[in-house]
Amino acid sequence: MNSASRSAARSDGRRTDQLRPVSIETDVLKFALASALVKAGDTHVLCAASVEETVPTFLKGKGVGWLTAEYDMLPASTPTRKPRSVFKVDGRAQEIRRLIGRSLRAALDTSLLGERTIRVDCDVLQADGGTRTLAITGAWVALALAVERLREKHGLPPNPLKRQIAAVSVGIVEGRRLLDLSYREDVAAEVDMNVVMTSKQEFVEIQGTAESKPFGPGQLERLTALAAKGCRRLFREQRAALKRASKARHA
Repeated sequence: MNSASRSAARSDGRRTDQLRPVSIETDVLKFALASALVKAGDTHVLCAASVEETVPTFLKGKGVGWLTAEYDMLPASTPTRKPRSVFKVDGRAQEIRRLIGRSLRAALDTSLLGERTIRVDCDVLQADGGTRTLAITGAWVALALAVERLREKHGLPPNPLKRQIAAVSVGIVEGRRLLDLSYREDVAAEVDMNVVMTSKQEFVEIQGTAESKPFGPGQLERLTALAAKGCRRLFREQRAALKRASKARHA
């Protein structure tokens, strides 16, 4: 992609390789062990981590822990009211829950948790594209805070948190490779991809779909490189949020 393509403005004024404005606020909920409100433009996701002193039946007596995730969208998070999933099976939400759970378990050594479960709830307050990737990015921050507090409370000597995880969307819209798609861009995308990565530039999961024209290995490589650039920025935002949380706690 040449410099002219990179600088060409999108409908919201961003460059093709630019994230939406990102903010992460921690400890926004009084009763959660840890929480993070993460925003990317007009997409806002609230993530909360809780701990249960039990594990699923298949892990009982094995001395290891577990992590699971929940995801849902509030009824008023979209322009047209979204029915609550409690009244209707939401296949999309179930698929995203599994994605978030897989991504966070990749960050965690559950054998060091003891027989307890970390449950991370992700609720979309406002949706404008990229809700699943933003949920993963915010959920990792809530998880990191929860693990730190678990270690303080239970004296877990090794740190169960092994990797930093973030996620971002990329795609091809009108022939241009774009980073961090808004909803308007997402629905017009010829290729739509969600990329979950570690801070060591390893891939946890890649979900890519060609909506009209198939894409080749070269495009895949360029899209994942674009996602890696976005994730590097998100990793910095996550670390900064944790640093602010630590300062606030010890002030």
